[in-house]
Amino acid sequence: MDQDPYNATLVERIDFNPELAEFRVKLDDGTVPEYEPGQFATLGLLAPPEQQPTQEPKPGSHRRRGPKLTRRAYSIATAPGNPDWTGFYIVKVEGGALTPRLFEMTPGDRLFMGTKITGHFTLEGVPDGKNLVMIGTGTGFAPYRAMYYHLRERKPWKHFVLFDGCRYARDLGYRDEFEQLARDDQTLTYIPTVTREPNDSDYDGIRGRVTEHLEPDAFRQLTGIDLSPEDCHVFLCGNPQMIDQCEEMLTARGFVTKDREHPDGNIHLERYW
Repeated sequence: MDQDPYNATLVERIDFNPELAEFRVKLDDGTVPEYEPGQFATLGLLAPPEQQPTQEPKPGSHRRRGPKLTRRAYSIATAPGNPDWTGFYIVKVEGGALTPRLFEMTPGDRLFMGTKITGHFTLEGVPDGKNLVMIGTGTGFAPYRAMYYHLRERKPWKHFVLFDGCRYARDLGYRDEFEQLARDDQTLTYIPTVTREPNDSDYDGIRGRVTEHLEPDAFRQLTGIDLSPEDCHVFLCGNPQMIDQCEEMLTARGFVTKDREHPDGNIHLERYW
């Protein structure tokens, strides 16, 4: 029971606010696992003492040997090819089993990172030359950041439209970064939108739920293009309620959700929590 379950170190932490940060994690062996942008990995810390097993598993048991870990899956916010570490965009969940403890960590602290990176929320099968409409709420923005950075030199898309939906402006962690990227890249349209920001704050950006901005006239005004199933692939990541509402709106306009029966569908889903 005394074996070390940790295989990685927090090498850097970028705090956007007290409850939102990018965690940069480096494996002990110095490698970065191979993955596709949009996939996720598992982070973990030792479970509390009262949850630890009191004896080793019996032969043939499926329970892991050694100390028990509290593990959660997080989408990777950095593009493949980084030689040193993997970045995760994480929000602190009050009362959560893991994130309050992650937010107590400082660079140099140890943790577990799963080396099997998985997930189907990727750009695989999306034809070149399409308009990519990426809709994320909260930390559901993470996979789109990885996708953009991975392919921004080649730009297989016609337009890359990125909605970043949050309750408050302080939660738009990558806003400054992507506003600058959009100024430098004519194919990128970055649209931050907030729903609960006080009217008397200094936020001067767009407000409202992302569903409001998918209405035909509103979308065209914001992006300069039409949201059509012939030309667009739409990715939805984050709050399940947002995803359900967007999916309903899009299917009514001729979009098809990608699944086993419709492998060429143009709605791609990744539900958080």
